[in-house]
Amino acid sequence: MSGKTPSVRTYSLVFIALLLLAALTTGIAYVNLGRFNTVAALAIAAVKMCLVALFFMHLWYSPGLTKIVVLAGFFWLALMVSFILADVFTRSWISPPGPFR
Repeated sequence: MSGKTPSVRTYSLVFIALLLLAALTTGIAYVNLGRFNTVAALAIAAVKMCLVALFFMHLWYSPGLTKIVVLAGFFWLALMVSFILADVFTRSWISPPGPFR
């Protein structure tokens, strides 16, 4: 692969950003945000995942077809998660049989 690659400075900046985001994840675990603790932790994890995928997996410098394949994978993941959530959210419509009410 003879394409453009990130410099050492870019790798260093991404590494520092990942360390700061990891510290933020740890710090936010000690703050009581109520129901938003999970949302905040998942948002930080999504940012870390994007940084790793874009720079350490070289997606930022990849050709268009590779980016389309990665986006198709995330679309498929979103589709599967939506099916799971649809199943979970509709389970309250069916009451359990027998004395377990």
